[in-house]
Amino acid sequence: MGFFIRDLHTHIVTLHAQQYTELSTANPFTVYRGQGLSKVDLDQLIKTKGGLLSFNNFISTSTKRQVSLGFARRTMATSDLVGILFAMKIDPSIPSTPFADISDVSYYKREEEILFSMHSIFRIGSIEQIDENQRLWQVNLALTCDDDPELHALTEHMRKEIHPHKKGWDRLAMLLIKLGQFDKAQKIYDTLLDQTPTDLEKISIYNIFGLIKEGQGKYKEAASYYQQSHEISKKILSQTDTDLAASYNNIGMAYLQIGDYSNALSYYQKDLEIIEKNLPSDHPDLATSYNNIGMAYSKMSDYSNALLHHQKALQIRQKALPSSHPHLADSYSNIGTVYSKMSNHSDALSYYTKALEIKQKTLPSNHPDLAPSYNGIGSIYNTMGDYSNALLYYQKALEVREKSFSSNHPNMATSYNNIGCVYFNMGDYSNALLCHRKALEIQQETLPSNHPDLAHSYSNIGVVYNDMSDYSNALSSHQKALSLLQETLPSNHPYLATSYNNIGLVYSSMKDYSNALLCNEKALEIRQNSLPPNYLDLATSYNNIGLVYSSMEDYSNALLCNEKALEIRQNSLPSNHPDLAQSYNNIGSIYHTMGDYSNSLLCNQKALEIRQKCLPSNHPHLATSYNNIAMVYSKIGDDPQALSYSQNALKIRQQALPSNHPDLVQSYYNTAMMYKQMGDYSNALLCHQSALEIRQKTLPSNHHDLAISYMNIALL
Repeated sequence: MGFFIRDLHTHIVTLHAQQYTELSTANPFTVYRGQGLSKVDLDQLIKTKGGLLSFNNFISTSTKRQVSLGFARRTMATSDLVGILFAMKIDPSIPSTPFADISDVSYYKREEEILFSMHSIFRIGSIEQIDENQRLWQVNLALTCDDDPELHALTEHMRKEIHPHKKGWDRLAMLLIKLGQFDKAQKIYDTLLDQTPTDLEKISIYNIFGLIKEGQGKYKEAASYYQQSHEISKKILSQTDTDLAASYNNIGMAYLQIGDYSNALSYYQKDLEIIEKNLPSDHPDLATSYNNIGMAYSKMSDYSNALLHHQKALQIRQKALPSSHPHLADSYSNIGTVYSKMSNHSDALSYYTKALEIKQKTLPSNHPDLAPSYNGIGSIYNTMGDYSNALLYYQKALEVREKSFSSNHPNMATSYNNIGCVYFNMGDYSNALLCHRKALEIQQETLPSNHPDLAHSYSNIGVVYNDMSDYSNALSSHQKALSLLQETLPSNHPYLATSYNNIGLVYSSMKDYSNALLCNEKALEIRQNSLPPNYLDLATSYNNIGLVYSSMEDYSNALLCNEKALEIRQNSLPSNHPDLAQSYNNIGSIYHTMGDYSNSLLCNQKALEIRQKCLPSNHPHLATSYNNIAMVYSKIGDDPQALSYSQNALKIRQQALPSNHPDLVQSYYNTAMMYKQMGDYSNALLCHQSALEIRQKTLPSNHHDLAISYMNIALL
């Protein structure tokens, strides 16, 4: 097949030279091609108007418009595809991919066929509908010049980034790493290491081993290989050599993976010092260094410094790279992630969208690199409580990956986990469980048995089981996650703290408060040993310990822990961050239980004010605040206010949540109690019946909560 392709290309080149000998005087002309496209691909084409379009095969065209239009119409008649008529303007006077008139050798001579060689690149012009039913479109293209500035700039940068200096087996192994075939790549590099005579070559190979181990999820081994490479580098390289900077960068990356963020930052800063001394201020490698430092600061919850460094990286890339370069998309995504963590959802969405737009202009519509951008946008919608849009974007990411990867590729598992999280937030536990189990099955097929990603899936499954009140399965899943992480990560890694935290939550649900306290204190201890004093995960630990103390009726310690959580959050977050609202909410609940209703009302109103500023008007967390305030008003005997706030909570949940979501049961119950206190028994009955209907649909027939609903109705 390779010989045929080469011969055909050579033949086109020869014919082109014969037919267009006087290039400078040749007149422009238009050729046509009719074919079908999916509606998704057409939408993608419309979005990339003004950009470049590459045909990665030989293109058959005709000088006769009606012939090509017939092809487009026939495609519409036999499929669900949209008919596309490409009108391609050709200027023979400019150097480009070769093309030739093959009418003399074509079977269909009347078509006046013009054949283009592979990898012809066109600029997309106007796109217009040419019939009334929106199924036939004309796309105007212009064949680009070989020295088109945008194409040339992008090609040069890509060429530099695909290891042009490597040869033979070395390049094959790098390709295998790109494809995720780490075991095969390792076998090749094991052989290369045995044949490697020089220290300089060993530096490179140990670095590659580090990459392989990262891909396998063996982060400690990755760090070890990077360290071996670094030790050799220090012996033979000067302290200002940029290769030594790369060595610092790799070790920083390994420390970031194993959760040692302070050491990661230290090595990234050493890398930056060398880069700043040796390269121009607008060199792309400098942007990479700033980007990595930004990631370390982000992991440490220092979002202002994270944002500062990511913006520096973006400024350099905007000056040094083509406007459609993938690294610009990376910078936009990173800034979007920081804004997301700062709960600046509008800016986060804006930057994620910019990243997606760049990728849509330069990549095919089913390219896997589009998936992370769809995921980023989906995560923002998920955080904002817009679960329908979150599901839409997560499913787009899954669809792209389904077209690009095998059904058991690890990235497919990521998509299933994301979709599962949205279903969980929607209260659809059966679909959530289905997605998380699907993710786990994929990971079990393709990853090492102790890979940390398996722990992530087990944790997700445990969270769902906990909300389903299946505590034995919840506990089992979280303990599996913990065991996996203990095998692969250092004993003070923050992920271990998260696992202990999850197990503690299950024990709390089981009312086993002594074990809950033990697990949450273990999580706090790990975080205190591995994180800066104002790190936000510490606030999470104090928050959880406070909840356990509250359940144990130790309100003084509960208040103390929640106030510590609030203090950390006030020092680290913007004044309207939703985590602050959570702290005020928890403190308000403690005051409520202690009978201090004035302070309870004050704290819950602060929580509501923050949530009104930073969340959409129908976000479920607003319903939580309205509900809590209603409970306080009920306690102080202000029944009209209690009913009003309870109705607000119910209204939001009816708008934002599926009709059988458990939180609706709570709102119906609370509203029913308000109606009952005011003597409106008919409305109270309606609310209790609505709560009962949800429980009948979602709970086992012998569940305790069903008995509560029947009793509430009987007591009216």
